[in-house]
Amino acid sequence: MALTVAMPSSAQRMPYRQKLSPWLRSLVRAHQGERDVVVASKRSGNAEPLSSPSVIAFIKTTDADDRVLDELGCRSLTRYGRLHIASIPLHQLERLADDHRVERIEARPSGHALTDSMAIHLNATQAYTGEGLPQAFTGQGVVLGLMDVGFDLTHPNFYSRDLTDYRIRRFWDQISADTVGSPLPVGRDFVTAADMLALGHSRDGLDLTHGTHTLGIAAGSGYDTNYRGMAPEADICIVANAVSEDLHLIDSADVYKYTFATDALGFKYIFDYAQQVGKPCVASFSEGSGQDLYGWDQLYYEMLDSLVGPGRILVAAAGNQGTTKSYMQKRRGQSSAGTFIYRRGKDMMFTLRSADDFALRLVSYTPTADTLVVLPRQAFLQPDSVLTDSLAGLHLLIEAYPSSYQPTDLCYDVTISVDEGTLSGQRCQSIELLGADAEVELWRVTGYLGENDLNPRLCDSEYTHNVHSPSSAPCVVSVGAITSRNSIVNMQGETMVAGSDVLGLRADFSSTGPTMDGRIKPDCVAPGRNIISSYSSFFLENHPDAGDIDWDVAHYDFRGRTYAWNANTGTSQSTPAVAGAIALWLQACPTLTPADVMDLLRLTCRHPDPSLSYPNNEYGYGEVDVYAGLLHLLNFSSIPDVPAQHTRARISLARQQLHIVLPQPSVAPAALCIYDVAGRPVFKAQLPQGQQEHTIALPSLPAAAVYAVCIGQESTLIKL
Repeated sequence: MALTVAMPSSAQRMPYRQKLSPWLRSLVRAHQGERDVVVASKRSGNAEPLSSPSVIAFIKTTDADDRVLDELGCRSLTRYGRLHIASIPLHQLERLADDHRVERIEARPSGHALTDSMAIHLNATQAYTGEGLPQAFTGQGVVLGLMDVGFDLTHPNFYSRDLTDYRIRRFWDQISADTVGSPLPVGRDFVTAADMLALGHSRDGLDLTHGTHTLGIAAGSGYDTNYRGMAPEADICIVANAVSEDLHLIDSADVYKYTFATDALGFKYIFDYAQQVGKPCVASFSEGSGQDLYGWDQLYYEMLDSLVGPGRILVAAAGNQGTTKSYMQKRRGQSSAGTFIYRRGKDMMFTLRSADDFALRLVSYTPTADTLVVLPRQAFLQPDSVLTDSLAGLHLLIEAYPSSYQPTDLCYDVTISVDEGTLSGQRCQSIELLGADAEVELWRVTGYLGENDLNPRLCDSEYTHNVHSPSSAPCVVSVGAITSRNSIVNMQGETMVAGSDVLGLRADFSSTGPTMDGRIKPDCVAPGRNIISSYSSFFLENHPDAGDIDWDVAHYDFRGRTYAWNANTGTSQSTPAVAGAIALWLQACPTLTPADVMDLLRLTCRHPDPSLSYPNNEYGYGEVDVYAGLLHLLNFSSIPDVPAQHTRARISLARQQLHIVLPQPSVAPAALCIYDVAGRPVFKAQLPQGQQEHTIALPSLPAAAVYAVCIGQESTLIKL
């Protein structure tokens, strides 16, 4: 099916709706009836026609003639050439946008949290080109891959900002039912823009929207808003995979085809496409599951290690288990350690590891406090290394095996089942690890760990050791979350609060390490709470009353569909931000390896909590700093005279002239120096005091090169 897109030409008049930003278009719709009442009132000759509320917006006219503002009752508040900030009666918005003398009108609600604030937090704003600053890096020439669920392929966020380029280059829908002629093991792929736009969404896209949100954070252009992703000009390759939420769409005969191995094929699909087009690639994965001591992940990790390499980086979410007690340790010399366990469903399950002999005590809290004590090592004496026992409606099963990481450590998967309909289902249960000479670790698998006043002494469980797989793999960049905001204002003007974390520090939900084999994870952090990005128009259409919509900050129309910008929270949101940051680094150095990225994080990350040593199991190496990474990659960090502090000045370059706008007039002369990547100063000047704007003619310099511009003790990068 061919897709024909009508684009305005110089001989055509742009439709008024294309001149209005999305929020303003929503206002036109919302106040349509009010406009008609106001117009009718004026036509009736009323001495005092009904008034209309006004909106303050940017207006750019086609020429210096601004009479159109006066004619339509608008008031110019300030003006710079053809650009105005004006007060506009809402009932005149449509007429104003429809006038040929108006080029564009923009506004959005004040104080909304925006996706491009992610770029601010990660120090990427000075890396971008466009929007008044000719910075060097936007992800151009890099493939950003993302495997997730719930994609809206039609979202304007996945076009170039001017809508001339549809940036999704490949799409593999692993759960597609249209498999005839497909060479892929599951589902099928789509390789043309026409096919993807005709398809509209991944098979699960009517009910899920996670991928639409994460992809927007990683690589969204922002359309005509500031909700821009980290690598807004990267090529996009995506895979829709299978998770528990979309398994109902898969034929029961095929359900076993969807495993970690299928996910690995998804990553390979992304990296293969990048290799085919000769571009570096970073892949983002905001999914995962618990680690284990059986070694079910070992081949997975080995495969991932084979897939990544120079110019092929994989980034994955640490997980959102930070508010769940997941770990308990009984140290040697400690007589016991205990916790209460709470079931979710019928069973509770946990894993134990120890090289020593120890006892496990289970107490079911009845008037008689029913108690069962077992020696887990006895499981090795049983057929199939499985020990079973019962306690007043509770059934205990212990499966024993050696640790895949250290064979001298013995492991025990313990499952406690409850007979439905018995009093046991209403009781509290506790577990204790006993034996002063033993060191024992416990990891939660299902159910919950916690405290209870029935025995306050049993309070040893911790909010640690819960990083997900494959984020836990050595070759994968594991991403945790910090909090940059605790609330947003939705499109109804309501303040929506999610969290009460200390701003700039780890979000409480963000999973922490170490891994089961004792490695530090996550590797880095980025903002992950209340992050605004694109949301699926198909989800909005099929679930108009969903609670998610309370977190929408804007709705707007695009080519006959209604789309949303929505706030969401999790390491799912911080992960694509780091992937986008790495895309900018890959643009600077296409041969970066995972080890190079880890080293770059070590050298350039900021340390949110100065009281900690780094790396650590909360923040890894710290918060990603895109600009510091670029300085290092481009060798500028080795130049003593190039400061790492970003300049607050706005710098643009045109026709070999450098235009500088300082935050305020300088109170003293400032040194200006430009360095090339070899550290050579190629231009020096003095900015006189008392001026805010400066235009400096530059000598002829090699084009397509990156330079550092230093103003006093601040710097930025430019690309000629």
